[in-house]
Amino acid sequence: MTEQQTASPTSRRPSRPQKRAWLIPAGLLLLSLVPVAAGAMRLTELTVGAEITASNARFMASPGRAIVHIISATVFCLLGAFQFAPWLRKGRPSWHRIAGRIVLPAGVIAGLSGMWMAVTYPRPELDMVVRLFFGAAMVASILLGLRAVLRRDFASHRAWMIRGYAIGIGAGTQVFTVLFWVLANGGASPDPTSGVALLAAGWIINLSVAEVAIRRSSLS
Repeated sequence: MTEQQTASPTSRRPSRPQKRAWLIPAGLLLLSLVPVAAGAMRLTELTVGAEITASNARFMASPGRAIVHIISATVFCLLGAFQFAPWLRKGRPSWHRIAGRIVLPAGVIAGLSGMWMAVTYPRPELDMVVRLFFGAAMVASILLGLRAVLRRDFASHRAWMIRGYAIGIGAGTQVFTVLFWVLANGGASPDPTSGVALLAAGWIINLSVAEVAIRRSSLS
């Protein structure tokens, strides 16, 4: 009786690792929130119709590639966040595999469509080069992750997918890099060169965090 009474409260109370495990997908979803919301607004403009302005003219003139990118990136960011939930990956491996068959092609399509937009929509040359570089890195990471899982090299699969996802949610971090620059410069918008640097900074920050996470998981 005494053993049952002492064991019962502990069994009902979530452990600290379980609590921390929720922080991973929750944080990724929060980071994706702003770009996903912005994408939803852009998608509404393109499908329902909106007044043509300087900021949306290139999308309104040729909406197809933007629509493909928004939908695929949204699926990749939101569904992909749950792929890093330990209780789903270990407790429901079938769910992880099924979701992966959706997340992986969505990520490849998002990366390729982003590169397509970088080449075909008017933008400064440096901006295009940076977007092409990180878009190619995202697609390559996801495809290397696919190759690894087909070889049943799950550690490499996880590492490459973390890198690909880190690039994929770069827009979330870029919101903060741009916001920091604006606040530091009295509310002024960044010039084209600074804007490109801030975009690159968002991706670099995410990849740096990804490498730390990969290293920690390999040591645990």
